[in-house]
Amino acid sequence: MDEKDCMMLQYISEEQNITKAAERLYITQPALTYRLRQIEKVFGVPVIMKNGKGIKLTQEGEYLVTYSQKVLLDLRKTKEYVVNMRNEVEGHLRIGVSSYYGLYKLPPILKSFISTYPKVQINVDTGWSAEIFELLLQEDIHVGILKGDYQWYDQKYLISEENICIISQEEINLDSLPSQPRINFKISKKTGSYSYSSLSQTIDDWWHERFNESPQITMQVDSYETCKEMVKNGLGYAIIPRTFVNPSDQLYSIDLIRKNGQAIKRNTWMLYRETSLQFTIVERFVNYIKSLN
Repeated sequence: MDEKDCMMLQYISEEQNITKAAERLYITQPALTYRLRQIEKVFGVPVIMKNGKGIKLTQEGEYLVTYSQKVLLDLRKTKEYVVNMRNEVEGHLRIGVSSYYGLYKLPPILKSFISTYPKVQINVDTGWSAEIFELLLQEDIHVGILKGDYQWYDQKYLISEENICIISQEEINLDSLPSQPRINFKISKKTGSYSYSSLSQTIDDWWHERFNESPQITMQVDSYETCKEMVKNGLGYAIIPRTFVNPSDQLYSIDLIRKNGQAIKRNTWMLYRETSLQFTIVERFVNYIKSLN
């Protein structure tokens, strides 16, 4: 199987649909089906089977998908290594960043970095921090910039930290919080197995230090911005990172402080592998981010 065959198997696995997989490869459905039959002929096994109106991979097909993932990863690493042998800052840099960082922080950073290293091509994935962490674990990206604390045993660098605060349209009386409606930020299930939020646990710990009752949660939303808009319309209070609060919002706010006097904060980390620094492009980007602080 060549690189295109491996990509085809990946897309079939992800889409569970021949037409959509063909669209991602920019080929026709008959062309993809023909190539798939050739692979089945070479290996002597079926790769897909019908599943209702769709398709699904056979056990043999699942194995070939796993094999194709390894082939694509090895090929990508080989290309990067060969480019790096010239000791020039060029090639593809793959980074993943949390949505907020990608929206508000990353664009000017990339503009400046690319102006310094014009031969660099940068691929960016944005999303939930847990999704970016998954990409890093799978080696789909060189560098991950994400919010929160994850169990990462390789290289990490603290980019920033922000306070967590209670926001309300009315002046805040902490003692009355258990009787007030709370708009709660809830992590989406789509973030996968790493969706556990250490920040949520810390906020829960703060709550139980002060109150015996549970909070009166009346809304669950998947965006801090949505939390804030609900609060601005007098629908309750919320606990969110201070980054999302602006003076123009005209909201009351109080930072969360533990009984030991420690402020509750959310960290933004840059995570990467030590081995990735062998690539000049990654080493320059990591050092550039560090130079901004």
